[in-house]
Amino acid sequence: MGRAFEFRKARKMKRWAKMSKAFTRIGKDIVIAVKEGGGNPDTNTRLRQVMQNAKSVNMPKENILRAIKKASEKETANYEEISLEGYGAYGIAVFIDCATNNNNRTVADIRSYFNKCDGALGTNGSLEYIFDRKGVFTIENNININLENLEMELIDGGLEEFEIETDNLVVYCDYKDFNNMQLKIESLNIEIIRSELQRIPNTTKKINADQAKKILKLLDLLEDNEDVQQVFHNMEINEEILKIMDS
Repeated sequence: MGRAFEFRKARKMKRWAKMSKAFTRIGKDIVIAVKEGGGNPDTNTRLRQVMQNAKSVNMPKENILRAIKKASEKETANYEEISLEGYGAYGIAVFIDCATNNNNRTVADIRSYFNKCDGALGTNGSLEYIFDRKGVFTIENNININLENLEMELIDGGLEEFEIETDNLVVYCDYKDFNNMQLKIESLNIEIIRSELQRIPNTTKKINADQAKKILKLLDLLEDNEDVQQVFHNMEINEEILKIMDS
């Protein structure tokens, strides 16, 4: 899964950059999870996953509980999950996952961003062949974990690969095995720091730093939209582009 490392690293640098945006997106995830499976995390695996992610961005416990209570109220509107896809400038593929209470507004906003940045919103399914949809779990890595034994255990949950980071392990599975993997990791009493569905590009596209500025402008516009939950792309990230992202 080394082909995805730079992509994931770059996303982490941009993702959750502003705490208020992170809390808003987690709040939507909580509403969707509660409406789907109820407000008890013991019986709702999706809600447990969202609560883990809330903890990873330091969302206060009282905020989480308040969001769950509000989501459980009948008058609280649900959000529709939609995916949009298109090509930015220079043929960079961009996939956007949204949670919205106004589909027409969201599509119009996303289309306008592509148009402003010399791209075009495409039809659903047009980029499916470019991205693999994976479940990605970041879990604790400590001296008590035997990696060989862990690998054998996680195969039962649908493990495809895992990466060793400084303090954590990153576990990959097919998106269809997401719930199975979450339950398997929990059964091993290993802390899940963060878990999410990601769209990882099969291949990346190389462009220069000046060209990347136009793509980064598009990505910033998308990330700033409150209806957007996640943004994926297949732009190859190098040190020069990382410097631009940092500036």
